[in-house]
Amino acid sequence: MAGKDLLNTIKDSLNGDESNKKHSVLREALSWALVIVLAIAAALFLNSFIIVNARVTSGSMENTIMTGDRVLGLQFSYWFSDPQRGDVVIFKYPDNEQENYIKRIIGLPGEVIQIVEGRVYVNNELLDEPYLKETPYGNFGPYEVPEGHYFMLGDNRNNSEDSRYWRNKYVAKDKILGKAYWIYYPQIKSIG
Repeated sequence: MAGKDLLNTIKDSLNGDESNKKHSVLREALSWALVIVLAIAAALFLNSFIIVNARVTSGSMENTIMTGDRVLGLQFSYWFSDPQRGDVVIFKYPDNEQENYIKRIIGLPGEVIQIVEGRVYVNNELLDEPYLKETPYGNFGPYEVPEGHYFMLGDNRNNSEDSRYWRNKYVAKDKILGKAYWIYYPQIKSIG
């Protein structure tokens, strides 16, 4: 009789292990599913409210940002302050808001921008631009920047489609998606 009890105990134990294995596999699958759902939710939240990601497809910002670079910006940069001259920003292109552009803010609301022999003047004062890779050429303007809008130029001024050439010359503040801070591909570096 003792042998029969032992055999029954072993059978019960094996059946219990089988049931426990099924529950363990199910628990493990559910925990992985939860991790994946939380990761997707976090990525969507970050992409919608915190960061803006841009891929640079032209040479208009060289040597600050090179063609093919991938850039991260912060959407909340201008929640409590206004954009400043010199900020590199990601924004909705005013002539086609389906496209995102990245340029440097040159003109602030209410300012007059004029370009004489490639040199930028803000309210008749020469703008110091140490980020330019070569001496720009051309005469443009004057442009009077409307309230709530910004005038944008690329750092590679001689090869940049920017406010000088757009049909809608100015970018509204609410079309600025974020301030660009880092290049994360092909190498990590800060945008100055």
